[in-house]
Amino acid sequence: MTILYEPSRQVAQHFAMLVGGDVRTAGSLAEAHALLEEDPDEQLVLFGPNTPVLEAVGFAAKFRLSRPSLGVVLLRHQLEVGVLADAIRSGVREVADVNDPTSILAACARSQDLSRRLSLGGGRAQGGEPTADGKVVTVYSAKGGCGKTMIATNLAITLAAGGAKKVCLIDLDLTLGDVALMLQLQPERTIADAVPVADRIDETGLRTMVSPYCPGVDALLAPVVPTVAEQINRELITEILYLTRSMYDYVIVDTPPIFNDHVLAALDSSHLYLLVATPAVTAMKNLRILLDTFDVLDYRKENRLVVLNRADPRLGVTPADIERVLRIPITSHIPVSRDVSVSINRGVPIVLDSPTHPVSEAIRQLASKRIGAEPTTPKGLKSLMSRRTKR
Repeated sequence: MTILYEPSRQVAQHFAMLVGGDVRTAGSLAEAHALLEEDPDEQLVLFGPNTPVLEAVGFAAKFRLSRPSLGVVLLRHQLEVGVLADAIRSGVREVADVNDPTSILAACARSQDLSRRLSLGGGRAQGGEPTADGKVVTVYSAKGGCGKTMIATNLAITLAAGGAKKVCLIDLDLTLGDVALMLQLQPERTIADAVPVADRIDETGLRTMVSPYCPGVDALLAPVVPTVAEQINRELITEILYLTRSMYDYVIVDTPPIFNDHVLAALDSSHLYLLVATPAVTAMKNLRILLDTFDVLDYRKENRLVVLNRADPRLGVTPADIERVLRIPITSHIPVSRDVSVSINRGVPIVLDSPTHPVSEAIRQLASKRIGAEPTTPKGLKSLMSRRTKR
């Protein structure tokens, strides 16, 4: 069943006939909301070409988190870049050319297929197969150079606790990802391998794409060729995240410092948002804007963890000053240290290279007190480093 919102009755009849099946039409946004309330299982709302873009954007944003299996498809006479960007950011799944019936039908079919998968917990909730129950933590920074990838890699190793837990580290910076470099992994297999099997990816297939790093930690690396990122859509990222949740205890997502549809897919699927900043004016400004954006997108405030990286009291900016600007408490302070740069250049995460270091201790505290992991002892991490060296 489909809800079609279009003010023009004649245009509505035309597209209802094109889509086929049981289509209920609405002449106003209020009618569309009423029809949606009548059917909690509805999975597709089609916005006709005469509907205001802002109404489609607001509608998609409202239901993106409360009803993730509900798809919104927008029809436009002209596919303007600005319209596409606003629509994707709000959660609109597809924007189709009103003059191309084939693309309209394909967009509706793709949206309905994704809805069916999401309503089944990623397509793995039947037949006795595992359901998604791992915790997804997306590490994001509104400004580049804040140490986001360093935190993501070290956090993944800490959460694995020497193999006691299973952790998947996903490099979602699809054009300039550094996870492979920081962990000294050869990117022979990457997320790009999921593109040819996007419509049928399963646990077995995903296991062939990840690169083992240490006991308990697998990495899904970014593509070697940046242009491949264009072939990886939001639906594929959503499917991968649902799948990894069923396979791992924790999924750590490292992201680029931009707000694109890949990042939105990760944020929509996340239990926690780990927001990284440094005690610099530009980083603080960008983070404040990001927090305001999170409010608009209705991401829960209690799930936001603000990490102040390279915290240095000598800079003259106190934690109280920063919290006053951000209007949110700082969750964790990671001290500044040149040893972090040394560990990165060596290709050995600092929690392995120097488990008793203050930076390592801060990351362990973040993992145990804020993410809920069992605390990992420095001795255990030192033993893990020894095992890696002997391999």
